Amino acid sequence: MSLEDDLLKQRLTRIREIEALGYRPYGRRFAYTHTIPEIVAGYGGKTAEELVPDVHVRVAGRLMTLRHMGKAGFAHLQQNGERLQIYVKKDAVGERDYQLFKLVDIGDIIGVEGYLFRTRTGELSIHADTLEFLSKTLLSMPEKWHGLEDVETRYRQRYLDLIANPEVRKVFVTRARIISSLRRQLEDAGFIEVETPMMQPLYGGAAARPFVTHHNTLDVDLYLRIAPELYLKRLIVGGLERVYEINRNFRNEGLSTHHNPEFTMLEFYWAYTDYEGLMDFSAELLRQAAIDANGGTVTEFEGHRIDFGKMERYTMRQSVVHFWEGEGRPSVEDVANPQWLFHHSDRPTAGEALADIFERRVEAKLIQPTFIYDYPVETSPLSKNKPGDPAFVDRFEIYAAGMEIGNAYTELNDPQEQRRRFEMQRAMRERGDEEAHQMDEDYVRALAYGMPPTGGEGIGIDRLTMILTGSRSIRDVILFPLLRPEGPIDLVAQMRELDKL
Repeated sequence: MSLEDDLLKQRLTRIREIEALGYRPYGRRFAYTHTIPEIVAGYGGKTAEELVPDVHVRVAGRLMTLRHMGKAGFAHLQQNGERLQIYVKKDAVGERDYQLFKLVDIGDIIGVEGYLFRTRTGELSIHADTLEFLSKTLLSMPEKWHGLEDVETRYRQRYLDLIANPEVRKVFVTRARIISSLRRQLEDAGFIEVETPMMQPLYGGAAARPFVTHHNTLDVDLYLRIAPELYLKRLIVGGLERVYEINRNFRNEGLSTHHNPEFTMLEFYWAYTDYEGLMDFSAELLRQAAIDANGGTVTEFEGHRIDFGKMERYTMRQSVVHFWEGEGRPSVEDVANPQWLFHHSDRPTAGEALADIFERRVEAKLIQPTFIYDYPVETSPLSKNKPGDPAFVDRFEIYAAGMEIGNAYTELNDPQEQRRRFEMQRAMRERGDEEAHQMDEDYVRALAYGMPPTGGEGIGIDRLTMILTGSRSIRDVILFPLLRPEGPIDLVAQMRELDKL
């Protein structure tokens, strides 16, 4: 029998011993008076004298440390990322409860009733009067309680990561604050939250390859959405003039520290405004989200102090000039010259060449929050042309920490021009661009009923959370990121064999 089998057998044996004392190994409701964080916050600053008269509490939590000393012992309970010491004395809890205390393992979940006091070393603790057993752990916790360090295990067994690494819990609490802040700000501005289909007969709203599924009853292939954009703009046509969705998107692309095939976006659409109006709104949206997440506009990310209290602004052409490194710094006139663009890029059109140069020479240098605006029409099939310059569109992207976190534009609402753009994208697909947009005839039909001038925007929740929590990988801010399938798990087979013993 392996060491793992032996440990599992010991835990299963202890279940029977716990039952013999009259306790349930997997208990029922426990009515607590306080959470551990509430006790730490409310009484952590109290002196021993201030805890008298007795402050009685009932708490529950997971055992994280355990120390037996004859007829007494100490342990630490953890709940919601905070720990609190308990002191268990045989004379106080009685023979039965103390025998239970001697049977518990690190990782078990118990309930404790008693009063608060400070030990001789000054640590806030609960002097236990009674114990209740709530749930048995059958597997050993990580040996080093300062943290679970194996990255693959952390992502695959996020439940263990959350137990062992309190800072991980803080990341996801911050993520929830960011989403709550964005939702509150939008609703305060008169937006309503809506839901659009995740399975779509045509995918659109972004340049990406989709995941394909099949509906058996209808006998049709469907696509997991790559963006909700075209459905949200249909709602603008229908008279819902300010709409937003916090949505899951699915893109059949590679994995990296900045990319996960399933990710979360905020998308919102605002009738009667344009991309310039969205710039000002977005600056405030991100500034307040940073404050709500961290208490201020400045965050630390990979050695940089990133300040969401101010946003720089460059056209795409200006950014190439401003951030060019090395010899041969171009002028704005050079960047506007197709010959210069073709000399520095092998892309087939001037607009695609400009976007390629920007991605290679500029994007990684955009550390501070920055608006990059005025994009070439080839890269923006759903955006409205700039007045007087049909080669460019009214579009901006938001960058911070060297990565894109937002995308917005003045929406194209001319159905004839939209049809031509879709046809342009179809030609790009025929040249081999698998991410080019498809023709969506129903969307063109919706525009033919008239869509008011509109500004639309998407903000990447995962990347924004990365920056505001100082997380180096997108997998650190997604609770269950996509991983390669795991090999066989032997636990169930082990438990089945031990049942026979």
